[in-house]
Amino acid sequence: MSTYRDLTAPIGSRRAPVLRTVGTRERRSHLTAPRVPTVGIDIGGTKVMAGVVDADGNILEKLRAETPDKSKSPKVVEDTIVELVLDLSDRHDVHAVGIGAAGWVDADRNRVLFAPHLSWRNEPLRDRLSGRLSVPVLVDNDANTAAWAEWRFGAGRGEDHLVMITLGTGIGGAILEDGQVKRGKYGVAGEFGHMQVVPGGHRCPCGNRGCWEQYSSGNALVREARELAAADSPVAFGIIEHVKGNIADISGPMITELAREGDAMCTELLQDIGQWLGVGIANLAAALDPSCFVVGGGVSAADDLLIGPARDAFKRHLTGRGYRPEARIVRAQLGPEAGMVGAADLARLVARRFRRAKRRRVERYERYERYAEVRRTIREAL
Repeated sequence: MSTYRDLTAPIGSRRAPVLRTVGTRERRSHLTAPRVPTVGIDIGGTKVMAGVVDADGNILEKLRAETPDKSKSPKVVEDTIVELVLDLSDRHDVHAVGIGAAGWVDADRNRVLFAPHLSWRNEPLRDRLSGRLSVPVLVDNDANTAAWAEWRFGAGRGEDHLVMITLGTGIGGAILEDGQVKRGKYGVAGEFGHMQVVPGGHRCPCGNRGCWEQYSSGNALVREARELAAADSPVAFGIIEHVKGNIADISGPMITELAREGDAMCTELLQDIGQWLGVGIANLAAALDPSCFVVGGGVSAADDLLIGPARDAFKRHLTGRGYRPEARIVRAQLGPEAGMVGAADLARLVARRFRRAKRRRVERYERYERYAEVRRTIREAL
């Protein structure tokens, strides 16, 4: 028999058994997940993007909010997430919320252990948000959610063994095998950008030198262009003229645009970035042997200016080349919304258990109401 204490327990504590089923639900096939709308959240350093996504990966509605005053405070970012979810819930029947966070997420997918662009250090993000929202919350690394989206709906469809590489300011990554994201023992697998490729090389913000992302990322691309411009190199004349001498205005998208227009220096810089990308992919192929590498992130917008040199370098550096099958290297298809779509789809895996648990709570409440009505009738009869 249900008691009053059962019915008045805090929502977060009543939902805890539901949240503990996250791992179990993901081990089940996504094909058995309920075809219900869920919300995906993509958290950046200065913005939060939220969208309602259906079971086929279609975005039904999308909202974007700058964090107030570009604050990096965990509480401010959490408030922004809650406001966006509640706003979307006014117009959609939301069954779960998935969050892709740019940082290290623990194996239980509860805490953000470290986020380079936010002040999150061992932050219990899932528990905090679960206490404020009336649906289950799932938290994962943003590269994992992007990889899941590409595997389900994008360039990785049909692949059993897939590696995702996200090229942005740095390099992120994710591993999928047989329909499961491989997160490692402690949840932080896939940090490919911090593999050391040049001992004693460029200093990385992580504290080490020679990390892969110091040679193949948006930051590396911009750094090289600015150094050539600052040295007043003749090959940088075009980009110097484009920014009217304001070297700090040089950006990755600008370099890509000029390369498409035929600027020789910008084309060469993208080739350099692509070659380093291919070297790193060859190393990953030796270790992981996937069937497909999906390259996403903002820098991937350069398309064949980047992917072409990467494929060439991959073939030159692949261990056992000529005597083994070669993985495909393809550009991601879902663009900047991949992380949001993947987070929403992963959240769908926990939605069914939540619906069942919610139904049981309703049934317990109805039983309690019947029990209370009987007691009132007995007292009136006496």
